[in-house]
Amino acid sequence: MTSGQPPTAKTDAAGTPDEERMPTFAEQMAEQLGGWRGLVESGIPVLVFVLVNVIFELRPAIIAAVGVAVAIAVFRLTQRKPVRHAVNGLFGVGIGAFIALRSGEARDFYLPGILYGVAYGVALLASVAIRQPLVGWLWSVIVGGGKSDWRHNPVLVRTFNWLTILWGVVWLTKVGVQAALYLADMETALGVARLALGYPPYALLLAITIWVVRRVTRTEVATPASA
Repeated sequence: MTSGQPPTAKTDAAGTPDEERMPTFAEQMAEQLGGWRGLVESGIPVLVFVLVNVIFELRPAIIAAVGVAVAIAVFRLTQRKPVRHAVNGLFGVGIGAFIALRSGEARDFYLPGILYGVAYGVALLASVAIRQPLVGWLWSVIVGGGKSDWRHNPVLVRTFNWLTILWGVVWLTKVGVQAALYLADMETALGVARLALGYPPYALLLAITIWVVRRVTRTEVATPASA
């Protein structure tokens, strides 16, 4: 039986209510990257494609990559684990496999990722030009619970502007490397570049973003208190 009083919010060690506590750096990184397991699983289909294509030929490589992607998604379902990253990977592998089969060119397996990267990089830079930094809005959705209070804070707006530019430049740079290998028809090198320039730059950018925004936010909170 309860006393009839509304339950009080639990507090953490710092006295901050749990429902208002910002996720820790590690929690935010784990959520976005799917943890180490998500990182490994996302790269396995591409790695399988690269290896099988070198040893055999295009069709077996596509079958192996798609098969592994499906197996990973099914395995996560049987374990009642989140399948968002697995499904995204399966979708990307499936589109690349379809295009490669139609063209008969192994390099076309990576074409959707290249085109997506170009579009994403351009969208990032364009969002700064129209004063709607995309990284800021992504932060609102992922971390801020849909709140966009940062839009009324000039310091955070400037912070998200330069962070968005950083993301856009890095994204277009890594896509440019892959595009050069694609045009040179260096399919094996392209596969290696896809793996090396996939999650590592994304993880680094995400780490920088979380660290910078949390530092700016804490500074903003501490300043009035010390005034």
